[in-house]
Amino acid sequence: MDIGTANRIPYGVGKWGAGWQVLVLILLAIIALGLYAYGQQLEIGEAATGMRDIGTGGGAAWGLYIAFLVYFVGVSFAGIAIASMIRLLDLEHLKPVARMAEVLTIVALILGALSILVDVGQPLRALLYLPRYARPQSPFFGTFSLVVSGYLFASLIYLYLDGRKDAALCAQVPGRLQWFHRLWAAGYRDTPEEKERHRHTSWWLALAIMPLLVLAHSTLGFVFGIQPGRPGWFSALQAPAFVVLAGVSGIGLLIVIAAALRQVLGLKDQIGMPVFHWLGSLLGVMTLIYLYFMAVERLTVDYSGAGLEKSVSEVMYTGTYAWLFWGTVGLFVLAVLVLAVQFARRRWSLPLIVLSGVLVNLAAIGKRDVIVVPSQTHGTVLPYAPGVYIPTWVELAIIAGLFALGTLVYVRFIKVFPIMEVSYTTKGGAE
Repeated sequence: MDIGTANRIPYGVGKWGAGWQVLVLILLAIIALGLYAYGQQLEIGEAATGMRDIGTGGGAAWGLYIAFLVYFVGVSFAGIAIASMIRLLDLEHLKPVARMAEVLTIVALILGALSILVDVGQPLRALLYLPRYARPQSPFFGTFSLVVSGYLFASLIYLYLDGRKDAALCAQVPGRLQWFHRLWAAGYRDTPEEKERHRHTSWWLALAIMPLLVLAHSTLGFVFGIQPGRPGWFSALQAPAFVVLAGVSGIGLLIVIAAALRQVLGLKDQIGMPVFHWLGSLLGVMTLIYLYFMAVERLTVDYSGAGLEKSVSEVMYTGTYAWLFWGTVGLFVLAVLVLAVQFARRRWSLPLIVLSGVLVNLAAIGKRDVIVVPSQTHGTVLPYAPGVYIPTWVELAIIAGLFALGTLVYVRFIKVFPIMEVSYTTKGGAE
């Protein structure tokens, strides 16, 4: 096996320029702020947040933490789904972004797990009590055990198998990372037998992951959808809508990451425009499907929903949350229009595709908040006055810290391991 140019790992692995160092310092500062905010929450309790009891407390028991739990787990869907589709359908033109998608899934799932832990008042007690008192029939139990644990484990195994050949190639290059690459390679020799075994195992693992993805995200939707006493959540469309919106946000974020790495690492030859054509088209179709789901759900509720269902709708249409609801719809529609115009003209612009990816992610975050909060503040079936939920700086700082942590983990990965298959390198990689 040959890695290309002598004594050099491609794609900037092990190379820390001034720009990368500044980025790491900024991320560490944001993480430190998030840790300080979380320390305040641990000391004062969740009174430091904007969350309050439903009804008696005049607020919402779930806020930004749960909204971003749904967002992070949703983002993870498209990552491993794209990687699995590349393997199962042999989509050669998308292979340059396969590993980017795999790493995105793992990072997003870690952030989702942390979102759960920061939401509970005493995380250590919650972890200890989970196996003792949790009800396995509870969707929320399934969220933590299946969506986070099983899903994360399967994704890690998939990434490990996919990277063994490249690890063996990188282990040929002397340096500080050689021990890590040898450990990952675990004696891989790239013999015909090993190639066939890896191909066979990875194919079956990719096949097994696909139904796991649908089941995991449907379970997350069931956390909301099967609560009949919570107007605004009780809907048969919650589970499929969660799956589709997960695909929308994940594909959009993958487009942004791929475009950024294409520019920063000088991968314009390796990640060509056909990759973004395909991802942009898929993003447009998925967004249209989700807009259809939104329209069907709203029309059904507005036409035949009970009084409290309609009151929640009114709050979203013309009340407290109108700016967030209509802003979310507007961002989705704008993203679809940007993609549709390019598709109709058969002329694609990378900046516009990236813009669509950013728009759908902003819309996905807003839609998660619209799902979580209004039903708690205005949907109680008991005779309580409407509540209010306003996130505090503690919640905002913790969420910013989680994003910074995820970015730091991603950056660290691409500096210790090739973010694309080594075989794609043509000039020994770019820095």
